[in-house]
Amino acid sequence: EETVVVNTNKNQLYMFTMLSDDLMKEKAAYFAYLNFSLHSASITGLDICIWKPILATCSLDRSVRIWNYKTKTLELYKEYREEAYTVSLHPTGLFCLVGFSDKLRFISLLYEDMHVFKELAVRKCRECSFSNGGHLFAAVNGNVIQIYSSITFENINNLKGHSGKIHAVKWSADDAKLVSCDTHGAVYEWNLLTGKREAECVLKSCIYSSIALSSDAKIIFAVGSDQTLKEISESSIQHEVPAFGVVYTAVAASHSGHMVFVGTSLGTIRAMKYPLPLTKDFNEYQAHAGAVTKMSITSDDLFLLTASEDGSIFVWKVYHKGGGILKWEKEVDYAEEVLIMRSDIEEKGQAMLNLQIRVKELQTENDYQLRLKDMCFNEKTKELEENFTREIDSLKTKHQILQAEKEKQELQHQFQLSELMNKQAREVQQLESDSNQKLLMENEKYQELQEKSQRMQEEYEKQLHNLEESKSRAVKELTEHYEERLNEKSVLLEEAQESIRQQLQEHEEIKKQMEEDEDQEILELKSKYRRQLLEEKESNLQLKGEIGVMNERLNSLQKDLKNRDGLIEEKRQEQREQQGIIVSLEKDILALKTEIQERTDTIQDKEKHIYILKKKNQELERFKFVLDYRIEEFKKQIESSENYTKTMKEQIREMERELERFHKERTQLKLNITQLQQKLKATYCEMHTEREKKKNMEVFIKRFKTDLHNCVGFIQDSKKMKDGIRELYTKYVQPSDTVETEPADMDLQQEYMRQREYLERNLAALKKKVVKDQEIHQAAYMRIMQENMSLIKEINDLRQELKVAHTQVHDLQSTLRLTK
Repeated sequence: EETVVVNTNKNQLYMFTMLSDDLMKEKAAYFAYLNFSLHSASITGLDICIWKPILATCSLDRSVRIWNYKTKTLELYKEYREEAYTVSLHPTGLFCLVGFSDKLRFISLLYEDMHVFKELAVRKCRECSFSNGGHLFAAVNGNVIQIYSSITFENINNLKGHSGKIHAVKWSADDAKLVSCDTHGAVYEWNLLTGKREAECVLKSCIYSSIALSSDAKIIFAVGSDQTLKEISESSIQHEVPAFGVVYTAVAASHSGHMVFVGTSLGTIRAMKYPLPLTKDFNEYQAHAGAVTKMSITSDDLFLLTASEDGSIFVWKVYHKGGGILKWEKEVDYAEEVLIMRSDIEEKGQAMLNLQIRVKELQTENDYQLRLKDMCFNEKTKELEENFTREIDSLKTKHQILQAEKEKQELQHQFQLSELMNKQAREVQQLESDSNQKLLMENEKYQELQEKSQRMQEEYEKQLHNLEESKSRAVKELTEHYEERLNEKSVLLEEAQESIRQQLQEHEEIKKQMEEDEDQEILELKSKYRRQLLEEKESNLQLKGEIGVMNERLNSLQKDLKNRDGLIEEKRQEQREQQGIIVSLEKDILALKTEIQERTDTIQDKEKHIYILKKKNQELERFKFVLDYRIEEFKKQIESSENYTKTMKEQIREMERELERFHKERTQLKLNITQLQQKLKATYCEMHTEREKKKNMEVFIKRFKTDLHNCVGFIQDSKKMKDGIRELYTKYVQPSDTVETEPADMDLQQEYMRQREYLERNLAALKKKVVKDQEIHQAAYMRIMQENMSLIKEINDLRQELKVAHTQVHDLQSTLRLTK
């Protein structure tokens, strides 16, 4: 609810916005056309062309308008001093004829204007029409139809015979015939080759207002004041269709010959089929608020155009009753050419040259400003790069410290593991040696007892059973005692293994905590750098605002300079006027030498002073030229330095790529470390399996000892002793084990030693590679830092030189202004 639309008594639609800034400031609103201006009086002429989708109209409001019925826009509009009675478009759409009250004008339709090319002395021309070929045109001059050439504008023929006012003129398709009608009921058919009438049909009771021809020009449709539509052929009226109480004012026939359209005095349009119906068999459409004055149908039978006394134009699309288009479904290719004056082209060319010069000036100014901005932004980027490199170095040092700590802890854990393994091996060896010594002692005791038993066998045969019982008891006690000690040692071994496992778990937990701490530090650094980026973006926006303010100041300074240049030109003009006055005074001095000798001396002194000032001015101009040359050289030096900075930026990018490559190598090293850790885990698994084998062997040895002890109990019975030894041999000795145990153990030890040496060699090589990479990276970083420092020094020197040059130019400009 901000826009108001207003309708006036001149058939115009205006609009204006109520809540605009102009209305609030100036307290006044200006009307604008809603779409375009419309005719404010009755439309007297309407015509179309073949090449373009345009129609021309003229009206009693003294305007001629060109409309586009495809885009529904007003293309051209011009008002004249006289009223326009008729209009006709050339088939190309580039020219038109307009009949005014004083003359008939041949008008060229330019791109944005209408140019009168030729004026013909035809007063109050009420009807004119171009031929279908465009080489001729007919103009009504009173009761005579004059035929002119469109190229030479010669009057080729005059068609005389009408007694009343001629209301309509129509050409045949081949331009060989012309049909006209008048107010005295006459319809004449003219032969243009002979200039005579070929056929006529006169009905004095009817005032004809419009006619239409079929495509072959054999049938004429005429309407008039008698409220009928007449079909005329062969000089006679063949059919009459009543209007049912309405006066027909205009008629048009389709090029296909299937439809006839009629306009009425009430503003309605009637569409009827051909042959014409005698009954009320037609479609009627309410359109205009006044009588239809002109009616025309396009060459493709797609559009019907009507004009009325109410000043409105209607564009109708023609369809069958079934919904299809009447004649053609395909699109017609229209011409896009337009006319334009040579002077307009020259003016536009000059305007384009001025604009190009202005664009070049603006480009130079913008380039200078962009260079300044690039300098500022380059300094800021260098500062940011320095800050980031410092932080990266600090992070690298932290990372190196953490890695060193990690390696120390790994070495400590490895040392502890090796100590535990050695301790365990020593304890096992001690247990084995103790058990072997105890077995030997027991064997010796057993032999001594055996000897004693042999000695005392004869003496104590009676007490043999008692001794055997005591002996069995002693053996049982000894076995129980040694079994208890073996159980205690196995418990100690299990406790040592559990402590080793706990230490490994603690090491892994410490490792996980360290990795989590490093991840947290990395996330904190990322958030910190993101905040810094946001702050830098905000500072960039502030700098852009400051640059806009500086641009406005620069524009204001340029305006002041222009004003001062104007003042300088005014002073120069005054100086020229004064020189003219001096010349006139010299003439007066020559005439009056006797009276003004003293004044001549002073004038000569002034002339000498002016001459000296001119010499100084010339010297200053030369000096100014030299300074301009030096300024250009400084600009070239600045461009070379900018190119150098670009090359250095490319080198920095290459160094960044090298950094990325180093990071990739570092990730590869990490992968190698993980692989080595997996191999270590595999070795740990193998150790575990070997320990299980060892346990199994110990159990196996225990069983063998118990069986051997039992076998020793049958030492007095040789048969049982022999059978027991055979059982032991069959149970514990296998032929494959006796051969393959020792070489298998040797192969395992060699494989273990070989893998260990290989892993140690890989670790040493990786450590050397990491150290070399760090040294190379530090050297490259130091080289980049030195190059950046040298570049910054060069840029600062160039800035100082520029400042000195600007001060010199400013001083010279001030001296030039003072002398002027």
